[in-house]
Amino acid sequence: MTSKQNLVAIVNAGSATLKFSLLGVEDTALRVLIERLGSGGEEGPRAVIKDSSGYSVFDGPVPASNHQEALTWLFDWIAQESPSLKPVAVGHRVVHGGDNLQKPILVTPEVMHEIETLIPLAPLHQPHNLSPIRFIADKFPELPQVACFDTAFHATQSKIERMFALPREWSGKGIKRYGFHGLSYEYIASQLPGIDPLAAKGRTIVCHLGNGASLCGLRAGQSIATTMAFTALEGLPMGTRCGSIDPGVLLYLLDQEKLAVKELSDMLYKCSGLLGISGVSSDMRDLLTDPSEQAAEAVEYFCYRIARAIGSLAAALGGLDALVFTGGIGEHAAPVRARICELSQWLGIAVDHEANQEDRIALQSTQSSIKVLVIPTNEERMIAMHVRQLIDTPR
Repeated sequence: MTSKQNLVAIVNAGSATLKFSLLGVEDTALRVLIERLGSGGEEGPRAVIKDSSGYSVFDGPVPASNHQEALTWLFDWIAQESPSLKPVAVGHRVVHGGDNLQKPILVTPEVMHEIETLIPLAPLHQPHNLSPIRFIADKFPELPQVACFDTAFHATQSKIERMFALPREWSGKGIKRYGFHGLSYEYIASQLPGIDPLAAKGRTIVCHLGNGASLCGLRAGQSIATTMAFTALEGLPMGTRCGSIDPGVLLYLLDQEKLAVKELSDMLYKCSGLLGISGVSSDMRDLLTDPSEQAAEAVEYFCYRIARAIGSLAAALGGLDALVFTGGIGEHAAPVRARICELSQWLGIAVDHEANQEDRIALQSTQSSIKVLVIPTNEERMIAMHVRQLIDTPR
């Protein structure tokens, strides 16, 4: 039974979505997803709210056009329908922490200002992350808030790893490799010692595969290299994002095809990746069941680019001891895992196909010199851990 005490609220605001959870120390009291915020379409925002047992207690339209209105509605709903669910603190996923915000931090006016200065580095995400922080600071000033940054986990990377080969003046203006999905990688690193101590101490590549996708090379649980860089557009192909691309292609599209910057941005972020190649869907589940050649090519391209990136990260780590799959695709798409491992056989990876089909934790066969693991990620739980550590710390 879910404890009603010591609940932490977790807020994850996307461009058109709001994810909200109330987490106890070990369980979840409430989980909320509000979608289509600011869509402007005929079908407006809609919320699904589930209780501690996973039962849907609300599924319907929401009278809100933005994140602050959605939160106003949500807090009113909780106060009316579940008044005993009162959080003691709020944790926020914030995409960018830059060079100064490299660990979870209690939100103050100064911290909010620092987050605001990073909007140019993440214009599609940072404003939406800030909106709920401002709302809660205004409406519930007594609630401590903690900002947790998706870039922070990668602060352990070397200066060389984070550089671009551009004139040095630009790195001074913040143009460097930051990396993302840090909260997911931090959670996996925190779980590895209890699952495989040798992998936790050694060289591990974590494959965070979902609609957004990236890899991270860990050595003794610390980030050494990752595939995302200045933005979450870099690296692997994703659901609708292109991943790495020759910068000359972008110059050509701007100069010769006369694409406006907004058109180019929309194409790279919203129309490319699995959706762009397949012309069918951005969802791997759809592509794996679609009989078309284009769908098969999209899946193969996804797996091939991941296998290439695994080789690159193995070089950065100086070898490989374990490969971990996580995220929606990584945790559930057995054919994708099998193909990536097949393309990575040269590293000594061999998979037990029965274990892979059954989504077991350990997938490697007896012939494999590399551990292959499936570990579900939990960014919300990672944020809650940080919140509890900070609000329990005397200050």
